Amino acid sequence: MQAYSLLDLAPITEGSDARQALLNSRDLAVHAEQWGYYRFWMAEHHSMEGIASAATAVALGYIAEATSKLRIASGGVMLPNHSPLVIAEQFGTLASLYPGRVDLGLGRAPGTDGVTMRALRRKQTAGADDFPNEVQELLHYFEPKQPGQAVLAIPGEGLRVPIWILGSSLFGAQLAAHLGLPYAFASHFAPSMLMQALQTYREHFRPSRWLSKPYAAAAINVFAADSDEEGRYLMTSVQQQFIALHKGRPGKMKAPVKDLSSLAAPFERLQVDHALAETAVGSKESVSKWIDQFLNRTQVDELIITGAIYDHQARLKSFQLASEILEEKKQS
Repeated sequence: MQAYSLLDLAPITEGSDARQALLNSRDLAVHAEQWGYYRFWMAEHHSMEGIASAATAVALGYIAEATSKLRIASGGVMLPNHSPLVIAEQFGTLASLYPGRVDLGLGRAPGTDGVTMRALRRKQTAGADDFPNEVQELLHYFEPKQPGQAVLAIPGEGLRVPIWILGSSLFGAQLAAHLGLPYAFASHFAPSMLMQALQTYREHFRPSRWLSKPYAAAAINVFAADSDEEGRYLMTSVQQQFIALHKGRPGKMKAPVKDLSSLAAPFERLQVDHALAETAVGSKESVSKWIDQFLNRTQVDELIITGAIYDHQARLKSFQLASEILEEKKQS
C-alpha cells in the first residue's frame, strides 16, 4: 500500500439538511489532511435525500478551499450524465485554482434511477462504445492545444488532470488497463468481482503517457470505535440505508439501532451483508486485523476508506482510528 484515502458521501442525516452535511464534509477533510489521508473522494449521486454531493465539482472546490495539500478527487463523476467538455471545464477550473491537487474519477453508471436519468438528459440510446470514446475525448481536452483544434476546454487545456476509471465490474478494469489509467474498484458496496477485476486490470495493463505500471485502488467500509459492539452499532445506520434502498424507499440517514432484525426480513439482511462484505468493524485491534487480511488479499496500491456514520463526532473518530492503523502499517 502506497497511500490511503477517504471517500465521503456527504451523508444527510434525519433531522439535518444538505448544508450541515457539506459543513461536516469540510470539517472531516480538514481533519483528514492532519491525519495523513492522501486523497479526499466525493461521489455524484442524484435525487438521493441522504447524499449531498450531487454537484461533485462544486463540493470538491469547497473541500479544497479549506485544505492545503489534500488531493481532491471525484469518486466519481458519472460521465454519461454530462458532456465531456463541461466536465473538462469544471475540473480544469478546479485544477487552475488548486494546482497539483485534483483527480478526476469517472464512472459509467447514472448514479440514480431511470426517471432522474431522463431529468438529467442522459442519453437513453448510449451504446457500449460511448463511455470509452467519451473518456478519450475528455483526455484530449486536457492535452495541449493541437493545430487546427476547434474546441478547447478553457480552463482545462494543457493541464493534464489525472483521470481514473472507476468500476464494480470487469468493464472498467479492462478499459483502465487498455488506456493505461489508474483504476479504483467500488468494493465497499459491490464486492463480488473485486479480485477478478484487479487481476484483469493488472494482467492487461498497457503502459501509457499517464502511467508506466498499474495503479489500483479499492474501497472498504470502516466502522471503528472503542469496542466491537460499538462499531457494529454505528454500522446499523448504513445497513438501514441499504435496506431502504432495496425497498425502493431511500431517504436520509437514520440513527443507529440496537437490533436490526426488527427492521428487515432475513433475506434483506443477507442482501445487505453481501453488499457490505468488505467492511472492517469494531475496535482498533479488530479493524487492524481485518485491514491486514484485505491488503494481503488484494495488494492494492491505494486503500480507500469510507464509512457513513450518523453522528459526526463518531465518524471523525472512526476515520482517525483508521488513519492511526494505516500509519502504523506504512511505517512497519
